[in-house]
Amino acid sequence: MIPFNVPPCVGDELDYVKQAIDSHKICGDGAFTKQCNAWLEERFHAQKVLLTTSGTTALDMAMLLCDIHPGDEVILPSFTFSSTATAAVLAGAKLVFVDIRPDTMNIDETKIEQAITDKTRVIIAMHYAGVACEMDTIMDIARRHDLKVVEDAAQGVMSSYKGKALGTIGDFGCYSFHETKNYSMGEGGALVINNPAYNERAEILREKGTNRAKFFRGQVDKYTWVDFGDSYLPSELNAAYLWAQLLHADEINDNRMATWNAYHDAFRPLADAGRVELPTIPADCVHNAHMFYLKCRDLEERTALIRYLKANDILAVFHYIPLHSAPAGQKFGRFDGADVYTTAESERLVRLPMYYGLTEADRNKVIAKVLEFYAQ
Repeated sequence: MIPFNVPPCVGDELDYVKQAIDSHKICGDGAFTKQCNAWLEERFHAQKVLLTTSGTTALDMAMLLCDIHPGDEVILPSFTFSSTATAAVLAGAKLVFVDIRPDTMNIDETKIEQAITDKTRVIIAMHYAGVACEMDTIMDIARRHDLKVVEDAAQGVMSSYKGKALGTIGDFGCYSFHETKNYSMGEGGALVINNPAYNERAEILREKGTNRAKFFRGQVDKYTWVDFGDSYLPSELNAAYLWAQLLHADEINDNRMATWNAYHDAFRPLADAGRVELPTIPADCVHNAHMFYLKCRDLEERTALIRYLKANDILAVFHYIPLHSAPAGQKFGRFDGADVYTTAESERLVRLPMYYGLTEADRNKVIAKVLEFYAQ
């Protein structure tokens, strides 16, 4: 079976994990955590980056730093993972879902303003498949209405919009280093803080409400409980695993891009014939080959394609069930405007195997079997 995903591994991970063990420092904020933070800050020109236990907890931190109160509203797409929504719910917000664009599957920036009320506090821009939302428009709306913008860039590490790394454009950015992402630490993530006014509060929030970070920098002679917080600090073992991959970041990116381009070239004739739709990459966006998807004619055709590939030992999957139609989505939020594209487009989308190290032979088999399906 050709799997849908294989967690990335470059070969040096165990060496760095052993170094962390030998240092007798395996809780968070040791040498590897700091090296990862610094690498991300330098590579993406980010003001401050803090590794977290997951992309979900990075989102949790971002929403808490937005100082949301019960009854406040957060605007977000319905076509996203539950973490995007639960972070807002945890902070006490009411969810307001809006429709997506059919080309990028991202939030439709033209639908945001009509969803704003006097209770709106935050817009969440989720960059689907590592392809940027239309951030200039979203930031303009946010500035005019005095709203915060949180970028859910869980899928967007190494992607950019008009030369700016995803995660560094809004007030906060959130990365994921889950095993399904381009770079992994098993479970992990990172919070990008783009306004230094939030640095200290973020450190306190991440360190269980204490000013421990200031203590270890020698800024205070003892540390104590100073505010609300939680435990968002990952283990050094996870950070050591990630560090090995960051050192090979371009190699991983190039490898994934080669697979993405091979798929795109192979299926271009199908798209030209109107049989499928391919991913759209706007001119201002550089993506990271996080995923490759096709859009089938409808749900029935997608189901048949997935079944056909599985019968040929290829695992392909569909993606999110729109959140507004889920039980929790109905409990915690509402859909503003018409669901023109969210449900219809989500039912057509199928994701093909995509991971670092996918062999040329396996890639060619995937291509051959998809073409064979459509030739029938």
